[in-house]
Amino acid sequence: MSSSDQPEPSNSATEQPLLAPSASYSDQYPAPISYTHSPRPIRDLPFLLLFLLLTLSTFAIGFLSLARRNPDKTLVPHFTYNPSLSSCVLSRSLPSSPFLTSSTLLEFLIPTLLITLLLSPPITFSLLFLLRHFAKHLIYASIPFFILTPCFLNAYWFAACLVSAGCHKAFPLTYRIVVLVFVFLLIGVILWIIVSNWHRVELTIQIVQASAAALAENISLLLVLPLLLLLYALVYFTPVVVFLVFATWNGKVVPRAHKGFYKCEWKEDRWVQWYFALAVIMLLWSAATMIEAQVYVISGTVAQWYFTPEVSRPKRSLRSSLRNAFGPSFGTVSFSGMVMGAVRLVRIVLDAAKQERELRGCIALILKCCADFLLSAFNFVNKFTINFAAITGEGYCSSAKMTYELLKRNLLSAVFVETVSTRLLAGIVFVISSLYAILVYVILRATSSLNTELYLVAALTWVLLMVVLCYFVHVLDNVIDAVYICYAIDRDRGDVSKDHIHQVYVQLPKNRNQVSSLV
Repeated sequence: MSSSDQPEPSNSATEQPLLAPSASYSDQYPAPISYTHSPRPIRDLPFLLLFLLLTLSTFAIGFLSLARRNPDKTLVPHFTYNPSLSSCVLSRSLPSSPFLTSSTLLEFLIPTLLITLLLSPPITFSLLFLLRHFAKHLIYASIPFFILTPCFLNAYWFAACLVSAGCHKAFPLTYRIVVLVFVFLLIGVILWIIVSNWHRVELTIQIVQASAAALAENISLLLVLPLLLLLYALVYFTPVVVFLVFATWNGKVVPRAHKGFYKCEWKEDRWVQWYFALAVIMLLWSAATMIEAQVYVISGTVAQWYFTPEVSRPKRSLRSSLRNAFGPSFGTVSFSGMVMGAVRLVRIVLDAAKQERELRGCIALILKCCADFLLSAFNFVNKFTINFAAITGEGYCSSAKMTYELLKRNLLSAVFVETVSTRLLAGIVFVISSLYAILVYVILRATSSLNTELYLVAALTWVLLMVVLCYFVHVLDNVIDAVYICYAIDRDRGDVSKDHIHQVYVQLPKNRNQVSSLV
C-alpha cells in the first residue's frame, strides 16, 4: 500500500461492490459468496489420500524399527575387535553409569516454570479483556515501554557485568561497549519504526479492538486450539521423533580398518536413511498442516459468528469447524500445509546457503531472484486462501482464485495492510513477558540462594511466557484475517452483517493499483 493512499470515510454503513463481476466469473460462480453449512462435499481428495498413505507408511515402518532395534547400539564403545573371530565382541565388564544428583537450580527452576505455566492462562485472558475494552489505553501506555524496557535491560547487563569479576574477565570491556552500542542502535531502529507508522496507530487500535471482541465472542477457541496442538504433539509428533531415534538402532557393530588397526563402529541398515527422509518430510508437512488446520478452525468459527444476526448466537460453531477441518476439507488443509511447508523449507535452505556463502556468481544470483519470486508468488496465492476455504468449503485452487477475484472486485489488497497490528501486539507481549521475568528475578533474589543461575531461571520464564502470549497473538492475527475476508464478502454482496466491523474496516485504504486493469 502506497503512503499516498488515504482512508475514504463512508457516509453509509451499507457498501456496494466497487466493480461489477465479469460475465465469465458470474457464469462460473453464479451463486453469491456466503458461509456454507454442513454437509460439505469432500475436496482435494488426492492430497488427503497422499497424506494418509505417507502417514501410515511412517508409522508402520516406525513400529517395525522399534521391533527390530539392536540394543548393541548403546554398547558400541564397549566392543573390541577379536582377530581370531575377525569380528567385534562385547567386553565382559561394563563400566557403571555415573550417579546423577539433583541440583539446586532444578529445585527452583521446575516450580517457577510450573507456576508460570499456570499463570499464563489468566494473563492471556486478562490481555484479551484489556484489548477488547481498553485497547487504546493499553497500546498507548505500552508504546513507551517498547523503548524503555530494552534500554533498561541493556544498561542493566552492562552495569552487572562491570561489578562481576567473572564477567569482567571473560568479556573484555571493548566487546561489551560494542554490544551495548549495537543494542542501542537496534532500539533506535525500533523507535524509527514506531514514529514512521504513528499515523496508522489509531486505525490499528480499532482493528485490534474489533478483532479482540470477535475472539471474545468465540472464547472457546483459546481453550480448544491449545488442546488440539497438544493432541498433535502427543499422537503424531512425539511418536515420529521416537521412531527416528530408534531407527538408528537398526544395524550392527562391524570392524573397520583405520591406519592399520581395526576398530568397532556402528553401521546402520541402508533403509534407515530413506526412512529419515520420509519421517522428516512428514514432520514438516504435518506441522504445517496443523497450523493451517487451526487457521481453518478459527476462520470457520469466526465466520459463523460474523454472518449470524445480532439477535441470535451461532450454535456449535466450533464443533462444526472442527468437523469440517478434519473431515471433508482435510484434503484442502493438507494441500495448503504442503504448499506452506514447501515454502518454509525452501526459505530455510536459501537462508542456510546464504549464511554459508555457497551461492556466488551471476547464475547463483539469478537463481536466488527466481526462488524469491516464486516464494513471494506462493505467499500471495496462499494468503487468505485457507480462510476463504473455511468459509465456503471450496477446494484449495478454487478458493485461491475466488479470493483473488473477490478482493480485486472490491479494490482490497491481497496482502493485509495492517501489519502494524502484529508489531504492536508483539511489542505488548515483549513488555509483559519482560516485566514478569524481572518480577521473578526480584522474588528469587530475595528468597533463594541462587547466584548467577537467577538469570537463567528468569530467562526461561521469559521464554515460556513469550511462547504462550505469542500463540495468543497468532490466534488474534488469524481472527483479524478471517474478519477481513468476511468484510470483503459483505462488500461484495452489498450487505452489512456486523455494523461495528464495517465502521472500522471501511477506513482501510483501497488498493488503487488495480483500478486501471479493472475499469
